Amino acid sequence: MNKFEEALSRDRVIILDGGLATQLEFMGFDISGGLWSAKLLESNPQAIIDAHRAYLEAGADCIISASYQASREGFVSMGKSPDEADRLIASAVDLALVARRQFLDDNPSTNSLALVAASVGPYGATRQDGSEYTGIYDISAEALRLFHEGRLALLDSRGADVLAVETIPNCVEAKVLAELLERVMTPAWVSFACRDGSHISDGTRLAEVAALFANHPRVQALGINCTPPEFVTSLIAEVRRAAPSKAIVVYPNSGETYHAEDKSWSGKSCDFDTDFNVMDWRSAGALLIGGCCRTGPNDIAAIKNLL
Repeated sequence: MNKFEEALSRDRVIILDGGLATQLEFMGFDISGGLWSAKLLESNPQAIIDAHRAYLEAGADCIISASYQASREGFVSMGKSPDEADRLIASAVDLALVARRQFLDDNPSTNSLALVAASVGPYGATRQDGSEYTGIYDISAEALRLFHEGRLALLDSRGADVLAVETIPNCVEAKVLAELLERVMTPAWVSFACRDGSHISDGTRLAEVAALFANHPRVQALGINCTPPEFVTSLIAEVRRAAPSKAIVVYPNSGETYHAEDKSWSGKSCDFDTDFNVMDWRSAGALLIGGCCRTGPNDIAAIKNLL
């Protein structure tokens, strides 16, 4: 039993961090471009450490690495060799581990679990077309397997406590990942991007894709992320019906809408006090709770205070 599995066994809520990109932008960094936060892995790794630290200081029990949009193809398109690309992807976990060590050294009496999750983003996150929010892919299952296989093996080897396989919007991709995750050594959670209270982004019923992992030997938790908070309670029920033995993870976004064409957000950010129904999600069965895009350390501190 590793540190993540031990934390789950305590049945204590695990508070996740918020949007890493959101915090980096708040800190003044320009993360525009195809690699998003991952471009700072080379240009300013200290910024990533500092962003992780901000969430740990706010009360997060788990920080998620800056590897969500990192891919070999993405770094090679920016002029890096495949070996350099792999080194940069792996460094995302290394930086999160550094942030944890520094935080624990500075806060020896903390009650934070200080878990490190290695982010495994969807294929769509590397396409710069918003397809991680639509689930519309023009790619075969075999090509998806080749895309995920090498990066997954790389992140599995870096010493994270858990693999955060997140924002999965597509049923075929979920099936590919279910197979690949049987081979990893690190426990994992899988969370889906959803379009409403019962379907993932490509229109597949959430219960259908959650059922793929109901008896999975390495996947310890299932749930929802980067989805408007208004849908979360209904989606928790979908997961519980399909995979009753798995822990439930939820980390919604602010409720705003992302536009890939100009990388902007529109709509009104939810009111945390009335729309981020943390206590309802906990009552519905969520064991891991945090925030995603457009949420920051103040929101994580508020979640901690509520719980």
